[in-house]
Amino acid sequence: MDGAASVGGDAPLLTETCEDGVLRLVLNRPAQRNALSVGLMTALSEALDRVAADKACRVVVIAGAGPAFCAGHDLREFRALDRDNRREAYQRIFAQCSALMLQIVHLPKPVIAEVHGTATAAGCQLVATCDLAVAAADARFATPGVDIGLFCSTPMVALTRAVGRKPAMEMLLTGELIDAATAKAIGLVNRVVPRPQLATATLALARQIAAKSALTLAIGKEAFYRQAELGLAAAYSYAAEVMTKNMLAHDAAEGIDAFLEKRPPVWRDA
Repeated sequence: MDGAASVGGDAPLLTETCEDGVLRLVLNRPAQRNALSVGLMTALSEALDRVAADKACRVVVIAGAGPAFCAGHDLREFRALDRDNRREAYQRIFAQCSALMLQIVHLPKPVIAEVHGTATAAGCQLVATCDLAVAAADARFATPGVDIGLFCSTPMVALTRAVGRKPAMEMLLTGELIDAATAKAIGLVNRVVPRPQLATATLALARQIAAKSALTLAIGKEAFYRQAELGLAAAYSYAAEVMTKNMLAHDAAEGIDAFLEKRPPVWRDA
């Protein structure tokens, strides 16, 4: 899957390349710090729809072009909305963004954020929503809506599920930028690497995951998010059923046999 998704204008809002099982999606509004316009969210959602059914692409990486990863929603787009229909328009935009975040969570393939520059507001939400995140050492993160009278309520949903309550609340109440090391310490990102190594390090992690059984990854990702919302006893009961289903799959038998026979497994993704 090589190409670009375009929604109006001369330049594509999102570029796409798939190589070695890794689909790289690059937010491509550099002059706007990759702000999530309606068009960009639509392009990203359509790309995720396509990759869901594409067996050649096993892991997704989301990155940003230009000086920043993502500056959140496009505030100029907000202010340009027709005054008489703003309420309905705001509802549509926030519903679209929420659906996009849920789409990432429900995608049966791992999604990795590759973060450089700044990731703020809904951009920070996007990082928190992705299954994994690799950040450049100079990356910065914030939920600064409070500074402009607009509390980051929807980014809060993803943030509070990625980090502890105290650091999440501090970010939400102060709007202050945190550095990559702090983001790693509180669990917002998994790895921090020097800026020149960011793309290489992210690709290496993506390829490592892409080498696993796609079926196993899909089962595991769905189970991870579902059990996290359950009580302890219900989570164990659900997870036991998932393990039983997983054990009956071809790839589980192949993986166990390969381990016992000290050879690499040959996955069928079945």
